[in-house]
Amino acid sequence: MDRPIEADKIETVDTRDPGEKHSYTSGHLMCRSTAWGVMGFVACAYFAWVSFSHVVRGEYDWPHDAWTAATYIVWILLLVGLMLDTHCLRERLFFGLLVANFVQGFGLTLWRTIPSGQVHNARIGTGVLWTLAALVSLTTMGRGSVVGPEKDS
Repeated sequence: MDRPIEADKIETVDTRDPGEKHSYTSGHLMCRSTAWGVMGFVACAYFAWVSFSHVVRGEYDWPHDAWTAATYIVWILLLVGLMLDTHCLRERLFFGLLVANFVQGFGLTLWRTIPSGQVHNARIGTGVLWTLAALVSLTTMGRGSVVGPEKDS
C-alpha cells in the first residue's frame, strides 16, 4: 500500500498563463533521465550494426512496399514533432539525425529502380547516421542547454 510522504512535497508557484498548455516545463525530454540516453544509444548502436552488417554481407536489397513507406511516414512525423517540441540543443540534434535517417529510408523505399551501388552507399550512410545518433544520445545524459524562450533553472 502506498503511503503519502508529506516531507517530500515541494510547493511551487506556477507563473504561466493558466489557459496555456504545456507538456513539460523544462524544455527537455531526454536530459532529465540517464536511462533515456542509454536506451537511445543502445537502439541506435543496434541499428548501426544492422546497417553495416548488410554492407559486410553484400546485402543490397531494400523494401519497396506501401507498409514500409507508411511506417517511415509515421516515424518521420513523430520524430519531427519530438524535435520541435524540445528546447534542448542536444535533443534536437538527436531527433534531427533520426529524421534525416528516416527520410533517407523513405526515399529509398519509394525509389523502386535503385541500383545496388546506390543501396550500398545508402546502407553506409544510414549506418553513419545511426552511429552519430548513438553518440549524440549519450550527450543527453547530463543536463541540457536550452535554446529559445525557456531557460533551465
